[in-house]
Amino acid sequence: MEAVAPRARAYVVCAVLAALACLLPLPLTRTSWWAVALLTGVYAGCRQFARRSLVGPFYPVLLAAAFLLPPPAAAVVALPGVLLARAGRRPEGLRRIWRAAQLALAVWTAARVHGALGGPDAVAGCDFPYVLLPAGAAVLAFCLVLTALDGGVLALAEHVPARRAWQGLLARSLAPVAVHGLAGLMMAVLWVSPYGPVAALLVLLPMCVSGWVYAQYHRERSAHRATIRALVQAVDIKDGYTRGHSERVGQASMLIARELGMDDERVEVLRFAGILHDVGKLGVPTRLLRKDGPLTPEERRVIELHPEYGHEMVRGISFLGEARSAILHHHERLDGGGYPYGLTGGQIPECARVVAVADAFDAMTSTRSYRRARPVAAALAELERCAGTQFDPRMVTALVGALDRYGWHPAVTAQDGTPVAPPAPFRAVPGTSGPASAAPGGADGPPAVPSDAASGGASGPAVPYAAEDGDRGGRPEARR
Repeated sequence: MEAVAPRARAYVVCAVLAALACLLPLPLTRTSWWAVALLTGVYAGCRQFARRSLVGPFYPVLLAAAFLLPPPAAAVVALPGVLLARAGRRPEGLRRIWRAAQLALAVWTAARVHGALGGPDAVAGCDFPYVLLPAGAAVLAFCLVLTALDGGVLALAEHVPARRAWQGLLARSLAPVAVHGLAGLMMAVLWVSPYGPVAALLVLLPMCVSGWVYAQYHRERSAHRATIRALVQAVDIKDGYTRGHSERVGQASMLIARELGMDDERVEVLRFAGILHDVGKLGVPTRLLRKDGPLTPEERRVIELHPEYGHEMVRGISFLGEARSAILHHHERLDGGGYPYGLTGGQIPECARVVAVADAFDAMTSTRSYRRARPVAAALAELERCAGTQFDPRMVTALVGALDRYGWHPAVTAQDGTPVAPPAPFRAVPGTSGPASAAPGGADGPPAVPSDAASGGASGPAVPYAAEDGDRGGRPEARR
């Protein structure tokens, strides 16, 4: 209780009082009490199954109660299952009371709406398709109450800004609750049919099976994330100069992918690609990654093998999909001057072109133990200058648009793990161009392109500051 803000506790108390007011007519309600007891027991059992299987809320029984019972009796069905279940987070008692009050109010409202539209008579008479109208209205009312109460508790207890607390809640909940509502309607129709309650409860079997399948999928996804997290931690431990770099590249890759209109599944793959793009550094000798002096041509050739090492490491991880080609080709250049294969233009996979821009952007804007970060405006100007030769202009434009829309506020970590204040928050200004205008120190600041010593003394196309820094993980100043 101590961790909950007083305003949030007052909000919970108001919800509880409202729920109790809905239950006051219960002693005078004429209903089938054995049906109330059976539905209450079934819901409590489903809650236990859902908790163990990570299924989430299990609403078909509650909505069937709303379709079959008077509002006060329907509201009672939710209480034992919620009050006896573990909340999972502290304070558990308060959370259980809150959830019980929230569901009681939602079921009571759904039952009232269903009754006002003649739903019970339509269910009893199997009046199809009219029976869908009151049931749909009841499901919508159920979602609206849950959304309204959830948004309020987010604003008061979790300190989410009021304008964002309710954003997207209804849209995210309506489709799954509608599916549960159809199952609840099937239960209600079978319940009053000659087949009776036993047949109605059989409707729950496919819901339980689908819930179990979803839980297995959830566990598999968790295992995937754990695998990726372990690989990234290994890279961060070995290459301490770029700690946190992989996570930020994954975030930037995701912003670019969303700006390009990619579907959610592909956005997730691009995030994996960004996170794992440097996993091949595990195959590079640590002494090269942390060398203070200039790299010899032979040492640079060894470091330039890390995309191939990374591709070999993740080749057997099937869920990564096209992320594997991004790991292999994220250092290719549009003009053919990159590595490992010197691909040009459209030969470079799209996902690799996304990660290349995200990698270069984070390398320029990250604070390391040996230098301060560049301002975001300067980094974007440098990317725009190199668009068409090194970077895909579409990806650069997408990154600029995404930053203009969302900004860039990643957590920046120094070599020793101490958080370092990032550059001032930035909102990209369309049309920004020219590195001198935003570079540290103005027009007289450090050059955007380092000397040839940065690329191991080799001649060839100019390599942006971002590329040489993200490549090596060592101290760039020492190589100039």
